[in-house]
Amino acid sequence: MTDVLFPPLDETRPDTEGVLATWYVADGEQVTEGQLLGEVQVDKVDAEVTAPAAGTVRLLVAEDDAVRQGAPIARIE
Repeated sequence: MTDVLFPPLDETRPDTEGVLATWYVADGEQVTEGQLLGEVQVDKVDAEVTAPAAGTVRLLVAEDDAVRQGAPIARIE
């Protein structure tokens, strides 16, 4: 099992929350390592989130939810 973390986009303020802007995969979908999973935002900075491993993705956060940088947003089983 591998956690997918909200990337640290503002290293000067690590406790800053961002938003899970878009998921490009569905809960329970099979993914490959490196596959684009979603997009996150902190302030005006956007970043893509890719799968760190292959497996079945379990989404832990809904679109438009606020999330602390470094927190798990999905899990790959």
